[in-house]
Amino acid sequence: MQRCVDVPGHVLFLNWRDTRNPEGGGSEVYVERVAAELVARGFRATLFCAAHTQAPADEVNGAGVRLVRRGGRHTVYLWAALCYLAGALGLGPLAARRGGRPDVLVDVCNGLPFLAPLWARRPVVRLIHHVHREQWPVVLPQWAARIGWWVESSLAVRLYRRCRYVTVSEATRRELATLGVPPEQCAVVYNGTPGLPRTDAERSPFPLLVTLGRLVPHKRVEVALRAVAALTDDLPQLRLVVAGQGWWEPHLRELAAELDITERVDFRGFVTEEEKAALLASAWVALTPSLKEGWGLTIVEAGSAGTPTVAFREAGGVAEAVVDGRTGLLADDIDDYLAKVRLLLHEDEMRREMGVEAREHAASFTWQAAGGRFAALLEGAESPRPVQRRGEPSYLVP
Repeated sequence: MQRCVDVPGHVLFLNWRDTRNPEGGGSEVYVERVAAELVARGFRATLFCAAHTQAPADEVNGAGVRLVRRGGRHTVYLWAALCYLAGALGLGPLAARRGGRPDVLVDVCNGLPFLAPLWARRPVVRLIHHVHREQWPVVLPQWAARIGWWVESSLAVRLYRRCRYVTVSEATRRELATLGVPPEQCAVVYNGTPGLPRTDAERSPFPLLVTLGRLVPHKRVEVALRAVAALTDDLPQLRLVVAGQGWWEPHLRELAAELDITERVDFRGFVTEEEKAALLASAWVALTPSLKEGWGLTIVEAGSAGTPTVAFREAGGVAEAVVDGRTGLLADDIDDYLAKVRLLLHEDEMRREMGVEAREHAASFTWQAAGGRFAALLEGAESPRPVQRRGEPSYLVP
């Protein structure tokens, strides 16, 4: 059995964003909560991510995780390598004198990796939430989508072939296997369920749907809008709250106008944790129409409020976040999705029973368990030794 690092040690997470970034999402929550759990177990943890106007370049958060922000949306990858290499010379924010030299790096790949094995002389763990196969052509021109998919499915698989992998669902582990990543080299560490603030909000007296997340094309909020348009004759009081922000919002507002449902849709924008708790507690059904999710953090958040979710069966980890027929419903296509939303809105007893089970299911996932599992992987106590060809050096330290 190999050991990644003598522990407790210093773990450097490389992620394109942090939770204070206006475009941050579930991936950022996962990284920071796991990092916090590692700190609680005696590790030191640093998160390197892109700079933005909502936070300083260097800070330590309330959980003891240091955040270093450099570069932008596209340049953060280069800045990570430059700061790491400068740190080896005793310079910059990752210099040893500033506590910045890591014992192990966690390269968080949100489509594009940081390519850490090329420039880091430390063990590298590759963290992947989901494979972006379907998303590349949705968000990029065809030529760029092909390059992105080649990097993710071919180049990165070869580059990280001697690294341990961590992912957040069995669905992603199975998909990685189709790209050539041995399942025994990839461990699953599920998300915890974020604790929502207590709220006095009660279930809405009228049918209320909610979708929560970044407003970008692959989240497919359009499906939620079309569900409202299709159900207005059945449920004249039906309303939808779209909670979240993103560059796709103008398109969604235009579609709502085209569907003549502007008065039924509340584009709420960014919501605080308190507002989120009240919204999920008052909604009848939560909608997750995403094309692909590594897990579906908002699904278990809704479940913790006793609210069932409708999602797509083939959308990756959502099929594990939703227990079909118990904590929500999984649809096979858009017509089926609309039918299942209609069913839950009309069947009061079914919806209440699913809400009870959704709450119990959400409670079974904790950040303490996720942090413990991640720590054990870093210690080398779990996960078999990655495949290594004869004559090749290992990125793992004996």
